[in-house]
Amino acid sequence: MSSAQSMFRFLIQSVGLGLVVAAIVVLMMPLISPQQNTLNPDSAPLSFNHAVDRAAPAVVNIYSLGEIEGSYYQPQTSRVWRLGSGVIMDSRGYILTAQHVVDNVDQILVALQDGRQYGAQLIGSDYYTDLAVLKIEADNLPVIPTADKPQPRVGDIVLAIGNPYNIGQTITQGIISATGGRVGVSRSSYSDLIQMDAVINQGASGGALVNTAGELIGINNARFNNAFGDGIEGIYFAVPYSNAREIMQTLIAEGKVVRGWIGISVDPNSSDQLAQQGIQVTAVEPGSPAAVAGMRQGDIITRIGGKPVRSASEGMREVVNAKPGSALDITIYRNGEPQQLTVTTAEPPSG
Repeated sequence: MSSAQSMFRFLIQSVGLGLVVAAIVVLMMPLISPQQNTLNPDSAPLSFNHAVDRAAPAVVNIYSLGEIEGSYYQPQTSRVWRLGSGVIMDSRGYILTAQHVVDNVDQILVALQDGRQYGAQLIGSDYYTDLAVLKIEADNLPVIPTADKPQPRVGDIVLAIGNPYNIGQTITQGIISATGGRVGVSRSSYSDLIQMDAVINQGASGGALVNTAGELIGINNARFNNAFGDGIEGIYFAVPYSNAREIMQTLIAEGKVVRGWIGISVDPNSSDQLAQQGIQVTAVEPGSPAAVAGMRQGDIITRIGGKPVRSASEGMREVVNAKPGSALDITIYRNGEPQQLTVTTAEPPSG
């Protein structure tokens, strides 16, 4: 074979190989395009629009008119409109919100996302879980989707829906950071809380926390404050829907929640720190049922009503589920020695 023929064959092979490579690159370009979030060229960009479309119409703006106490610079008491959010729970017009949004107010106005506005009646509120139920008289109401057995899990993506600073309905997104055991970070140790990093700014309290299917999993509550009262970014809380549903049903049926109270504060993390199982009492209110029974700060509670106590939330749940006037047998350890106390529950003082 002549050198000219060899050179010609080499050129043909090179051109052929180049064409093959070019064809492969052209075919692969849609799969590796940076505009795609997946290797499937037919998939749509990741979006929570479906969840928002399902849930957002049922989240309302709440405006409540009440008085605020004067300050050093403005000693006169003034009347102001407070801002919050709420969630339409059923077609009869019942709305769940945060208690602090409608506490001690004279007038409540509810604004729907379709532009309708209604005066609202306060059906009942519960200071210790920071929940309240309102009612409006309206037809064709959007109702929040709910799951029969909501089971929020650490790591789940969640969306918080509310009206922060009255700028209009806003969606924030985050993940669940912790579930259960977050007692004592809000008003009391009466309810576990969902901790998440979806932002809740002023005005969004009482709004909906939903999963990526648009189903309600919690009522947005508050941002975590440190010992100096400063809000900590990235730590927010919601009352689990399973708890909120029970409170709502009780408020609708009876107008208030009656629970047991013994007048103690406990360390929510003590069960992890103690050598034996139990929770540590951090404070006993003077004149409370616990004080009358002889309980002291520093006591370690190991059993309530004959049941072992493994966490602060579990122990407090035994107390609140006992009706006022019930005698609770409580086992404590003091100075390493077990003791038996009988504490008669009472109604908690009003907030």
